[in-house]
Amino acid sequence: MPRPKKNRSVLKPPMFTEFKPVGVPSRVLIQTYLTLDEYEAFRLADHLGFGHEEASGEMNISRSTFTRLIEQARKKVAGLLINGNVLTIEGGNIHFRRNTIRCNSCGHMFNIDINATITTCPECGSNNLNNFAGNFGHGRCCRGRNR
Repeated sequence: MPRPKKNRSVLKPPMFTEFKPVGVPSRVLIQTYLTLDEYEAFRLADHLGFGHEEASGEMNISRSTFTRLIEQARKKVAGLLINGNVLTIEGGNIHFRRNTIRCNSCGHMFNIDINATITTCPECGSNNLNNFAGNFGHGRCCRGRNR
């Protein structure tokens, strides 16, 4: 029986979750899925320039696990660029540490701790909020919060 997968720590949910070539309908393209932990590995290594040891510490995983994740992520992103695949970010065994909230009324965006609860926009007072982490439904810690 395989060991259960440990949740990987992801700072916050991505702002955008789908990428595809312009002018080509998604239905005719090959679909590629990038998990949230692969996304985080890619963000840490290739966007922020972290080394494998530092990035694996950020995600609370071993360096060898981080290396596997970043290799998988890079291969999938290369497929998007070279072959024109549709890339969708979703899934994975993760836990967000922070959350991004967007007010649908005034457009204000702000980051909060994942365990914080907020019901109104600090800028305009609206309760029409979009909870980015809750949209992934990755666990009880986020499900149903800030909606």
